[in-house]
Amino acid sequence: MTGSVTVVAAGDHFVLPRLIAEAVRAELGEHPLSVRELTLDWPLEPFGPVAEVEEASDAEDELIEALGDADVLVTQMGPVTERVLAASPRLRLVVVCRGGPVNVNREAARAQGVRVCFAPGRNAAATAEFTVGLLLAALRRIPQAHDLLARQGSWGGGATYYTYEQSGLELEDLPVGLIGYGAVGSRVARVLGAFGARVLVYDPYVRGEVHGLRVGSLDDLLGRSRVISLHARLTSETRGLIGARELALLPPGAVLVNVARGPLVDEGALCDALKSGQLSAAALDTYEREPVPPDSPLFDLVGTERLLMTPHLGGASRAVAEKAARIAAAEVGRWARGEPPAHCLD
Repeated sequence: MTGSVTVVAAGDHFVLPRLIAEAVRAELGEHPLSVRELTLDWPLEPFGPVAEVEEASDAEDELIEALGDADVLVTQMGPVTERVLAASPRLRLVVVCRGGPVNVNREAARAQGVRVCFAPGRNAAATAEFTVGLLLAALRRIPQAHDLLARQGSWGGGATYYTYEQSGLELEDLPVGLIGYGAVGSRVARVLGAFGARVLVYDPYVRGEVHGLRVGSLDDLLGRSRVISLHARLTSETRGLIGARELALLPPGAVLVNVARGPLVDEGALCDALKSGQLSAAALDTYEREPVPPDSPLFDLVGTERLLMTPHLGGASRAVAEKAARIAAAEVGRWARGEPPAHCLD
């Protein structure tokens, strides 16, 4: 594109509009450019796995007004609905700063000739690090010890955990099974290997070498792992992948970590396994329903010291926001230069 490019940087309180704007300016360099920044207020819930946006949204009017004569929209959560697209006839490119354009009406964009790009891989390192952090917290019972000292003022936790039965596990020589070996799982494998863990990997879709021992079946992996960490995609095949039968295959006292997708695990079966002691601990960042409903049986287990819960923030870090902005800006640059996109629908 030889003429000036008008970009709307519609960020939020995570992927800030200025981060998008700065990345776009750096990417386009001397190319004639106008950038308008817009901050969209958004509830926290959509940071979990969300369905595609509904056609009605409070942010539509704000987005339509900002787009005006814009050629490009770069956004994190902005609702790119049929109405927004119809009101923005000059729009030619939408880049979503997420792993998938779930907030875009894809059919409407296709019908209007709007290219839709996205930013895969932006949070792989953050999610992998968070996974290992949760794993260590669960194995060494760090949150429980903190609670005893910092919240209850009790030094007695030291005596409690300096017993054989209450002491945690260490990663060295511990068999840890990874279910899924994509961008996150492969990073977790390398980190665990540095700790000296015995890494086992099950992923029927990955070919070639893995960092650890490849296991031919899920049942085999479960039977050999003291810890399992989930890194699979959520599909019709993997929904409920870990249920009562699978949990029963684990050695008694095993630990489960899920920073992938909540519906991979049957939460009812998980609660039963924690209550029976089949699992000694579970660390969760994702859930079957998000936000977790107040009457969830998971909350009944928090006081048992067996369950560690965080509110789906494994993929959130400052670096993730910066990476997302840079990946999105690179797509804007390719479009402006007439180059093929790297991450695009169709």
